[in-house]
Amino acid sequence: MESHEQDGYARQQAQTQLQEGVSVQPLSSPPSANEAPVEAHMGSFDPSRTLNAEAGLSIDVKNTNFYYGSKQALFDVTLPIRDRQVTALIGPSGCGKSTFLRTLNRMNDLIPGTRVEGQAQFDGINIFDKKTDVVLLRQRIGMVFQRPNPFPKSIFENVAYGLRIQGRSAKDIKERVEISLRGAALWEEVKDRLNASALGLSGGQQQRLCIARAIAVEPEVLLMDEPASALDPIATLKIEELITELVKDYTIVIVTHNMQQASRVSHFTGFFLSGKLIETAPTATLFEHPQRKETEDYISGRFG
Repeated sequence: MESHEQDGYARQQAQTQLQEGVSVQPLSSPPSANEAPVEAHMGSFDPSRTLNAEAGLSIDVKNTNFYYGSKQALFDVTLPIRDRQVTALIGPSGCGKSTFLRTLNRMNDLIPGTRVEGQAQFDGINIFDKKTDVVLLRQRIGMVFQRPNPFPKSIFENVAYGLRIQGRSAKDIKERVEISLRGAALWEEVKDRLNASALGLSGGQQQRLCIARAIAVEPEVLLMDEPASALDPIATLKIEELITELVKDYTIVIVTHNMQQASRVSHFTGFFLSGKLIETAPTATLFEHPQRKETEDYISGRFG
């Protein structure tokens, strides 16, 4: 259900809020002749150096079940999401990781017949409570989807869109657009063509524009559903480098099929299988010393 509905979710999200199929290899495998070492890609960034296992909880998910009609897709998921850390969700296609991600800002509400049980505490509110203001929630918990979905507007207006809805002043909008484009590492590439159509940007630039649009309204959490899967390796690298900068100011939850990517950018990793969270731990611990056989089999490439 996750894969064939993804484009539909992206279109719906573009209308309602301010959005790697890579083969599995063991993480211990050395880089191929055509692949630069991770250190060369990510500079000095090492998630283990900035891991804060005692960081406060940004979102505390407990005993969550999710249903598409009568079909249960998530089973008793409990996951602490720590403040200003990157949490990666991995697992084979259809395992529930994207469904889980979308519960965190109620995007699944757009699908008729769905329902969720459990709790996800965020700043004193239960995200799943029917009384929760989902418009405000989606401003505080932004989302970037798998495929870039810029609006058919100028680069400037894409970033300004949510700010205009909030009723910001023209001066504030202008300032926030520049700050957001700089935050998404895009300003230098587009500052001389802000009035040009966003649809003329490359795929990687469009995805960074979508990130700029998401952070323009100053959220506290960013959800990223395979944000680099539709991009080439160079554009993917820029997104990964951007994540390592954004986490200084935002809590980030990323779904990825690429375990090397998870190891490069995340502090914590959760492994999903058949709708269940099998194991979660600091990323280095989970990849090097998995506690569950299912986890070990997946990260070693025995299935997935």
